[in-house]
Amino acid sequence: MNKAESAQDFFGSKYPDLKMADQFTVFERKEFARKTVAYNRRDFYKISLTLGTGRLHYADKGVEIDRPALIFSNPMIPYAWEAISEEQEGFFCLFTEGFLKAQDLALKDSPLFKIGANPVFFVNPAQQEYISTIFQNMRREFNSDYIHRHDLLRNHVHLLLHEAMKMQPVENYFKHQNAAARITSMFFKLLERQFPIDSPQYALKLRTANDYAEHLSVHVNHLNRAIKEVTGKTTTVLISERILSEAKALLQHTDWSINEIAWSLGYEYPTYFNNFFKKQTGVTPSSLR
Repeated sequence: MNKAESAQDFFGSKYPDLKMADQFTVFERKEFARKTVAYNRRDFYKISLTLGTGRLHYADKGVEIDRPALIFSNPMIPYAWEAISEEQEGFFCLFTEGFLKAQDLALKDSPLFKIGANPVFFVNPAQQEYISTIFQNMRREFNSDYIHRHDLLRNHVHLLLHEAMKMQPVENYFKHQNAAARITSMFFKLLERQFPIDSPQYALKLRTANDYAEHLSVHVNHLNRAIKEVTGKTTTVLISERILSEAKALLQHTDWSINEIAWSLGYEYPTYFNNFFKKQTGVTPSSLR
């Protein structure tokens, strides 16, 4: 079973000696320029200053990036980047939820990262110069030996957050023509992003059609119609099938107790898990094990 891609994994092939500084790293975009970047299972937040044109695609909509832009990416929101211009410059930083926890900032509640937010901000020349300076300072501090550099890096991230909150987000998103297929594809990517469950301390966060619709920024009825049209199955059935598959893997390949497996799959009471499993398979979890 595959693990979530960490920032260390993301850069491992190009920078095998990379060490995340307290779950943070920063780079110039031209070092990693690619024509397309598909959504993958990642566990880090991202802030990008994008200099170069392209299209940013979400579940059923996209936005044309035709000028310098500041973009915020939440690991729980699927997206893909399609480059248009050959030159793709600027900067980006990656960090985990824990990186800013010392500041008591809940990223999921931030107006820049929360579900349903518009995370793209076009910047004027003066803003571009100021934001570029922040990223350049990040790179300098990241590579320094200053004992309190992590505190400085956190302060630089906060500068970016506050600068964006003074701007107006982009509103002119376009709708995808084949929205049903794209929504379904994004749904499956978001579904798979939750698995495998590699610790009994981890509890499944998305369990219902409403949960997925919220994270894809679409109405649940729209999600259900799209998935039914493409797969012939309901959203709930597909979620149940994937949970069942994971349950079987955990029962057969781990030594976790059934109570631990039930909890990790989102069942508060083991009885509910036992009933679900028996209804789907005809046998109890302990019988399969």
